[in-house]
Amino acid sequence: MGGASTGGLAATDPVAIARALIRCPSVTPADAGALGVLESVLAPLGFTCHRLRFEEPGTAPVENLYARLGDRGPNFCFAGHTDVVPVGDPRGWTVDPFGGEIHNGHLFGRGAVDMKGAIAAFVAAVARRIAEKGTSDGSISLLITGDEEGPSVNGTCKVLDWLTARGETLDACVVGEPTNPKALGDMIKIGRRGSLNGRLTVRGVQGHAAYPHLADNPLPKLVRMLAAITAEPLDEGTAHFQPSTLALTTIDVGNPATNVIPAEGKAVFNIRFNDAHTPASIESWLRARFDPVGGDYELAVDVRGVSFLTPPGALTESVAAAVERVTGRRPEFSTTGGTSDARFIKDHCPVVEFGLVGQTMHKVDERVALDDLARLTDIYGAILDAQIGAPRTVA
Repeated sequence: MGGASTGGLAATDPVAIARALIRCPSVTPADAGALGVLESVLAPLGFTCHRLRFEEPGTAPVENLYARLGDRGPNFCFAGHTDVVPVGDPRGWTVDPFGGEIHNGHLFGRGAVDMKGAIAAFVAAVARRIAEKGTSDGSISLLITGDEEGPSVNGTCKVLDWLTARGETLDACVVGEPTNPKALGDMIKIGRRGSLNGRLTVRGVQGHAAYPHLADNPLPKLVRMLAAITAEPLDEGTAHFQPSTLALTTIDVGNPATNVIPAEGKAVFNIRFNDAHTPASIESWLRARFDPVGGDYELAVDVRGVSFLTPPGALTESVAAAVERVTGRRPEFSTTGGTSDARFIKDHCPVVEFGLVGQTMHKVDERVALDDLARLTDIYGAILDAQIGAPRTVA
């Protein structure tokens, strides 16, 4: 029942796979061998593996992996990323950030939670299914990118385009992001808010501070514009989403002199918006508050993702049932948090997110409880049974 192994790496052991992945220092956009680790485990299980390298002008090339077992529908996909954020000052860690060390029942290392541990749990769940129960008529696929923590332009979105060009479809997807605030089984993400960055520049005429009538000071206009967009909330929330939020992130003048009225002032803000808005409606809302102030201004809008929702239904209920079966906890359906690659996948099939506990993600001494890895493997196994049917018994 040990399953396939390569170089001593047992495909049915999520801890061994997670340690091997953590030992690859795959800080965005470097792969550092992480996808090779997965390919070495998946290929012996019967997966057809495609290594996909994409590069946009002005961006670093990114390695991705699409692996599929079976050629019939339904095609159930697990999506994730092997790239990780930088470790910061390694002297702040009590362990080697890329050592994959185990202490006091926890596996430590950058990516342990976000999200190499979840990838390892899913691979182990598939391997156990094959070893113990055989295969099924459906297909299992993994879409693994190295660009989720980066610009997200050479990763999941490009792989999805590649699949579409091949005429290959996904029927349902679980993204292994760390969704649980405190304990495994707390939360399933059934959608995400959109994210929009606004860059506001207000121009005037530079002049001497002692003669303000000879200048056109842009700063009072900038202040009034920012007050206009922060005075009231955008909305009060919707059925599945919390209220949209607007956060000012920087205000810059670049003026080292105290006796000079500057020629321009700039501000940057981020809006996390729910399904009551679109990027176009957000921009209209902003301009409706800026225009009455008057003056020469420029607004640049950068949309990082639109809001989306997978309404409660077959996929969400099957994932929730699997979580409750293993943990005894009924997970909350939530749309909180930042963006993820689910924002690309939602255009291709129903998608939800469920992974580990996120309390240490992106932090010093990132770590996952070994017990959580074991239970997540069981949860993913139960989701597989629900999504592609009962496997055939090994003769």
